[in-house]
Amino acid sequence: MIIKRDGEINLALRKIVTEGDEVLRKICKEVTVFDDKCQTLIDDMKDTMYAANGIGIAAPQVGVLRRIFLMDLHDQNGLMEFINPVFISKDGDQISCEGCLSIPGFEGEVQRPAYIKIRAMDRFGDEFEYEGEELAAVCVSHEYDHLDGILFRDKVIESDDNE
Repeated sequence: MIIKRDGEINLALRKIVTEGDEVLRKICKEVTVFDDKCQTLIDDMKDTMYAANGIGIAAPQVGVLRRIFLMDLHDQNGLMEFINPVFISKDGDQISCEGCLSIPGFEGEVQRPAYIKIRAMDRFGDEFEYEGEELAAVCVSHEYDHLDGILFRDKVIESDDNE
């Protein structure tokens, strides 16, 4: 599949791993080398996420057990890349309806923090901190769970689907 975005043609879409594949239940390893292979993975994840109309994607969702996730809430931050993320703090509670690229067609209400602060690295290994509320806190928490083999279905408190 070819996707044209901002005048650039991207050819590298990866298959999204779906529920039932054991890779989604494994704990990811830290990234220790920030080389061309890592850059390619991040770029492929970005293209895959956009092609699937997602706002977040984690490396295990494309079959790679590394502590990487991406998020694009279509806000002033644009695409954000989180490598080896660690929560600094979480506060409050909110309940929101979630879905997941790895569990197509299923949605459910999940309780997440209302505020998060996280430390991570970018694609070059430079450390940064990010704070988010509402949807940003939900998305970061959801994608971070993927890195520990947790699916949002595990946390659903209410669903319209009886799967």
